[in-house]
This record gives sequence, C-alpha cells and structure tokens, in this order.
Amino acid sequence: MNRSLPLVPACLFAAWLLSGCAARQTASSAASPAASSIVTSGTPSLKAAFKKDFLIGTALNLDQVSDKDPATAKLIPEQFNAITPENLMKAMHLHPEWNRYNFEPADKLVAYAQQHDMRVNGHTLIWHSQLPGFIRRIKSADSVRQFFTDHITTVAGRYKGKVASWDVVNEALNEDGSLRKSVFLQHLGEGYITEAFRLAQQAAPDAELYYNDYNIEQPKKRAGALTLIKNLKAAGVRVDGVGIQGHWHIDNLPLAAIEESILAYSALGVKVMFTELDLTVLPNPWQNNTADVGRTAEAKAGMNPYTSGLPDSVQVRLGKAYEDLFRLFLKHKDKISRVTFWGVNDGQSWLNNFPIRGRTNYPLLFDRENKPKPAFYAVIGIRNGNNTEKLND
Repeated sequence: MNRSLPLVPACLFAAWLLSGCAARQTASSAASPAASSIVTSGTPSLKAAFKKDFLIGTALNLDQVSDKDPATAKLIPEQFNAITPENLMKAMHLHPEWNRYNFEPADKLVAYAQQHDMRVNGHTLIWHSQLPGFIRRIKSADSVRQFFTDHITTVAGRYKGKVASWDVVNEALNEDGSLRKSVFLQHLGEGYITEAFRLAQQAAPDAELYYNDYNIEQPKKRAGALTLIKNLKAAGVRVDGVGIQGHWHIDNLPLAAIEESILAYSALGVKVMFTELDLTVLPNPWQNNTADVGRTAEAKAGMNPYTSGLPDSVQVRLGKAYEDLFRLFLKHKDKISRVTFWGVNDGQSWLNNFPIRGRTNYPLLFDRENKPKPAFYAVIGIRNGNNTEKLND
C-alpha cells in the first residue's frame, strides 16, 4: 500500500506550518485537560466526509454530554454521528450497590444522542474490570449469577429502543486467545459469554450485539475471538458484530494483521467495527502492546518527551499513520460499519494516564483546544477525492 501523503493533506499541512498554527502546542495548552477555544468555522466534517462509508463515533464523558464546555459542545455534533459512553455505562458507575442503580448520567448521554440524532453504542454490559466493589466480596456462584442476570436484563431493558447496539462482553480473552480468568469465568464457567448474549438479546431484541476487545487483530488472539463468535452462533445466540478496539502506536501499526482480521471476521457474517481508536505517540514501557487497564508502569526518563508540545516531525508521522489506516478502512468499507475514536481531543484521552500516569499524549485528530491537527486533514483528504485511485492498491 502506498504510504505517501495525499496531495491536499500535504498542502494543508504546509499551509498549517506557514500560518504559524503548526508551532508546537504550548506547554500550557498541552497541560490543560479541557478545550478552551471554538473550532474555526469552515472546518470539514468527518461524519459528512464518510457518510456513505461508515459511522464516525467518539467516546464521551459526563461533562461533554452536559455541554459544560462550549467549544466541545460545538465540535461533537459537527464531527460525529455515533457516541459511546467512555465510562458512564460501566458497572461500577451504573450499578454501584447490590440493589441500587445510578441511571442519571447514562440517561443524560442517551438524551444527548437523541437531541443530536446520534447512534448510541452501549459500553459495556459485562467486563471483568471497573466492577462495583461488592462483586469482589461475593463468594457464591449463585450470587454472581444473580448480579450478572439482573444487571444485563435491567440495563439493556431500560435502554431498549434507545441504545442501538451493545458491547455485550468486553475483553474476555487473553493474548493467546484463551479465556481470561475473570470473576465471571471463575464462578459461571465458559458458558457465561453465551448466556450474556442470550440475556441481552431477550432484554433488547432490536439492538445489535457485539463482542469487543483489544489486540484481536493479532493472530493468536484473533483465533480465540473467531472461536468465540463461532461458538455463539453454534449455540443459536445472535452476535451481530465484533469490535476491534484499535489502541496502536504510530510506529507500530499492524496494517497487515488488521486487514486479515477484517476479512476473517466478516467471513463469519458479522459486522466489523473499530471501536476505541487512538494512536499513541509516546514510548511504550513494555515490549508488547496492551490496553489492559489493570497494568501500570513506572515513570522513567524519556517516557514523557513532549510535555511542551508535539514536534512537527511527529505530527507528520501521526498523519501518515492515520492516513494509512483510513485508506485500509475505505478499502473494506463494505465490511466496516463504524469507526469510533476513544475521545474527542488529546486532553481527554485516557492515554495521558496509561500506562504511566501524568504523561502528555497526542493520540487523536483534535488537539487540546479542539483544533484539527494535520492528521485530521490527512484523513479528510483521503475521502475528499485526493489520490482515490490508491484505495484499491
């Protein structure tokens, strides 16, 4: 696949440099977690550019669905037509006590989506992480099953007809493709995944049901995910799609494995989505790639090199990585239904605190002031007719 930047994004990048906008994001801007300036009028729209190809989504938090920041409030409906709750629907927030649910934040997100005509992907019904504290104290399999059943039925049922799709089970696999030894596997056995999909289907019969995980483009873990999907289908349970999270590094983008995975999953008759896309620019403290939130690393010299702003050379590498990725997405647009970025702007990204807390990362298409980066124009340029002959290279 040709990796050269398309003509217009390159020109836009040059103009961006000459105008002074490409001066590195300042230290104060890099450190600010919230956006503070309105997007320049006339910025192209991602959702409009890819409207005939796939949905363009983002992950939102409570402040964003509450419209607390004017800049972000303006940007989100302009750029995105699908939203995923970053944390609002995870069990620790939604179901904090055995007999108590806190639906108010999730209700706000659903209302926000309805107001702006956006598709909601519920995230997530069953996940081994970010569980309410009482789960860890349960010793009885019957009690775990009761929580499991009540949680899926109550949550999926409440948003029936309002949430278009669910990540029913999240991150159930180890890197070798075997089942993770979660509290659910330990107490409920291997059939818990099938049961989760069955319960979700009963509670929300019109919602699409997905399996979501990181690194499932890698051969061993992909094999495990393919087996998981085949087992669900063999059990007569509906599974509509698979979500490849897409937490990658700009210098280690596994394009061949991603393409092989798109083909392998779609061959099973399920939709393919990229559900948590971000491309880190920072050094990886480990030899392997992971998005396991349970892992952390120590801060060492050289692990946080861009506190004063992102160098232009790295901006170019980020743009090329996103260009290559979206060129691949467009090549297989008949198989891909959604591409969701895990956050709106760099300041919001979880990667500022993973796997090392307090770093300054730049993994998304909009900077900390909600301004489009060169990577944004590289992505837009691909769809707006530049070098389109390369799409089928």
